[in-house]
Amino acid sequence: MSVNMVAVASMATPSITISFTNSKSLSLSSSSSSSSLPSCWPSSNSTLRRHPSSCALTLRCGAAVFASSSSPSISPNSNSSSMIVAALGIDAQPERDYEPLQVMISGAPASGKGTQCELIKHKYGLVHVAAGDLLRAEIATGSDNGKLAKQYMEKGQLVPDHIVVMMVKDRLLKPDAKDNGWLLDGYPRSLSQATALKGFGFQPDIFILLEVSEDILVERVVGRRLDPVTGKIYHLKYSPPETEEIAARLTQRFDDTEEKVKLRLNTHHQNVEAVLSMYKDITVKINGNVSKEEVFAQIDSALTSLLEQRKAASGSVAA
Repeated sequence: MSVNMVAVASMATPSITISFTNSKSLSLSSSSSSSSLPSCWPSSNSTLRRHPSSCALTLRCGAAVFASSSSPSISPNSNSSSMIVAALGIDAQPERDYEPLQVMISGAPASGKGTQCELIKHKYGLVHVAAGDLLRAEIATGSDNGKLAKQYMEKGQLVPDHIVVMMVKDRLLKPDAKDNGWLLDGYPRSLSQATALKGFGFQPDIFILLEVSEDILVERVVGRRLDPVTGKIYHLKYSPPETEEIAARLTQRFDDTEEKVKLRLNTHHQNVEAVLSMYKDITVKINGNVSKEEVFAQIDSALTSLLEQRKAASGSVAA
């Protein structure tokens, strides 16, 4: 399939043509120098999947929208400087005969969950949704949910489940999450949250559980140190500081002690047990005691197998 498209933006924007040779590859040509292209645009002959974090591509109703990661909700009516690209009367929706992945991942503090989320997002192009980050973003933008959450936080109170669930629901309903699939990080944390998400129609395809022995988790947390100058995180055993000067100024978080870590782990285990009752049939347990590469190999195998099953089932239906 070859679809020619022309950029539509401000008068100062050069004419740019995009040619899709198949559902993934693209090439760019411009009436002016390549330096005129916004930094969020993929390079020539790149693969869309390789740019999930730097440039979101949505092909829908004959329109393609490129947006930087700082403005993922750009629409044709937006005044953003990001480029809006419209197909010339052609529906440019890439052909995909299966639904995108919907993934939940859970892991204890220091389980390496953050690292694995980045690897999953990079390979599979899923929209990464972490409730904590989402809460901070909603408060910063002053959304209705953010304003409600801020009222509780200013009083030193926990934000009620129903507010956080609404934030997560609204995020998962955005076009990029619906089109590309999503990776829900560390949420839900309770049976009530899981039940609420199910009530809104959100059912993951797979629930990934990172299992790491308590001794290793405690060692990882207790050995963490922060460089207050650079903000870099070190570990006394696994990632020691480069110089004695850096080592002398490192600090430890007040709650990175063995006693407090074990309390946090106990809370985590209780929460996971409650959530697993909802997702027991789709839970995949991952051995997190090994290297990050070996951990990802297990996750990658599970996700690849799931995609292959989905493609095969879709093909059987089509036949």
